[in-house]
Amino acid sequence: SQVPRPIHTLSPDLINILKNRVESTLVAVIKQNKHSRYFSESPVFADFHSALRNSGRDHDDDTPDDILLKTFRSTIPLTSYDSYEPFVNKFLEETCREDDVRDMFSPGLPYYIAVTSSTSSPKPKFFCKYQHQLPGHNVLHNAGQTFHSFSLHYRQLVQVQNRNGDTVAAIPAGLGSSGMFRMRNGLDVANDHLNMKSASDWATSPFAAGFVHEYRTFLLTHTLFALANNKIDTILILFSTSAVDMIRYMEEEWDSLLASIETGELPPWDGIQHVREYLQLHFPPRPDRAAELRAVGKATDQPGWLVKIWPMLKTIFSVGSGVFSVAVPKLRFYSGPDVQLCGIGYASSEAYIAAVYDPSDLNLFKVTSEDIFEYLDVTKEENASNVVPPWLVEVGKLYEIVCTTRDGLWRYRFGDVIEIAGFDPTDGSPLIRYFERRNTLTWMAGGLLTEKHVTAAILAVQDTLGPITEFTAIIDSHSGIPTLVYLVEVHGELHPDAAKAPKRLHDELCRLNEAFDPQRMQIPTIRVLKRGTFAEYRQWRIGVTNSGSGQTKVPVLLWDKAAQEWMLAHVQREL
Repeated sequence: SQVPRPIHTLSPDLINILKNRVESTLVAVIKQNKHSRYFSESPVFADFHSALRNSGRDHDDDTPDDILLKTFRSTIPLTSYDSYEPFVNKFLEETCREDDVRDMFSPGLPYYIAVTSSTSSPKPKFFCKYQHQLPGHNVLHNAGQTFHSFSLHYRQLVQVQNRNGDTVAAIPAGLGSSGMFRMRNGLDVANDHLNMKSASDWATSPFAAGFVHEYRTFLLTHTLFALANNKIDTILILFSTSAVDMIRYMEEEWDSLLASIETGELPPWDGIQHVREYLQLHFPPRPDRAAELRAVGKATDQPGWLVKIWPMLKTIFSVGSGVFSVAVPKLRFYSGPDVQLCGIGYASSEAYIAAVYDPSDLNLFKVTSEDIFEYLDVTKEENASNVVPPWLVEVGKLYEIVCTTRDGLWRYRFGDVIEIAGFDPTDGSPLIRYFERRNTLTWMAGGLLTEKHVTAAILAVQDTLGPITEFTAIIDSHSGIPTLVYLVEVHGELHPDAAKAPKRLHDELCRLNEAFDPQRMQIPTIRVLKRGTFAEYRQWRIGVTNSGSGQTKVPVLLWDKAAQEWMLAHVQREL
């Protein structure tokens, strides 16, 4: 069905529809979570309780909705992980007592704990996720046979004990996407001994594939089961960069993959020993399919290789906005013109923010209604008085997202800056585009350098440098003058004029921000990495952090010193 054209102003009727929906959801969240340990005990929320006490209603569950809303708006400040961390740390203590953690952020115990990938902070953050009614935004609702690279790995298992020392709950802490996949499919961690033996009727991989942790083997295992099936019409891989990694690994291992499909014997990969017998249950010999694939061959230099492998392929779902947009051209090359690339949605460990609005636009999302999203104008002072509700946002303006969630966050600052692109004419919901991370910037040559500048500049010089598969950047201050250093991986050969790319980068950065002084702005350095470096980085990073195979992101600006050194050791050429 055709997507309704976004509108730029809300009618009075749509304002009322949107306002009533948001306020009823907010009231429900306040009533559900106002007696939680975090909200009751953190000094951050003391003004809320004082205001209700002064009105004689602090312990009154029949407080009128209008008073709850007014009190929320006038007393709840902007919050950050600093106030949340001491409470979530109770789950991470050596002995986790039920009495210490029940009703911590929301009633009961969490189903899983989402752990961030520590892309934009020095250490991971942990967010408790409770079992609510699942959102209806399932991108696979119309899919047939699906190549889905799901992960069921967790970095630790939190054993919650009662006063007798008995375990009353086992809570996996790991990828947010893994926890959501478990919740959506009823794959409780207590039943993993049974889950490992099972398979779904729609995903090509058995559940045992989700327990493979090592990045390369994880992707290859899912790819092996997908290759064995010629009826795949949908691919879902979380990030477009991982989808490109998958294609590269498939090319490198092509002969061994086909040999396994022919014989029904799994390859001797590292990292599958613990699930090998369960994978083998679902992997019979398929000599006819192996013959089909041999006839196709490794046609990676031809557009549309994926359609030759899977003739029924119609859709690839993957995150292709923000930093991941750089991998989209290569993914389009491999998928060909008739396969639609679609986003998965806009999500983080903290919340599911927005669903895909227009499948043809990888950076246009419709804000969801299960949680509360408010908007902090980036041009104004960073306090709660400058937060506006969704019916007062303006098209074209930039805002930082602020959320209050069913899982117990209160006016929490995401750090993501979005642009308002319009409103859905059917229900008034804001439509947004990801813009950049807030405060991920540095002062340089008289102006502020943002993620947006770094990304836009390097993409603008591809016609001089060569097609970029992926990139990151570091700030080199060894000379005393900050210099931008790009680390890039190029698809194919460098352009004959590649030596001119650094000067073009300099000019492009100065064009993007007129505050930069061209005389003071150092000409950036471009360091070309060996082919496959970013895929190897993800594998290295997952091993170092014990994060899941679906989550490792490479930031636009790389600040981590160990990560910088790792990348610099893989430089092949400097421009």
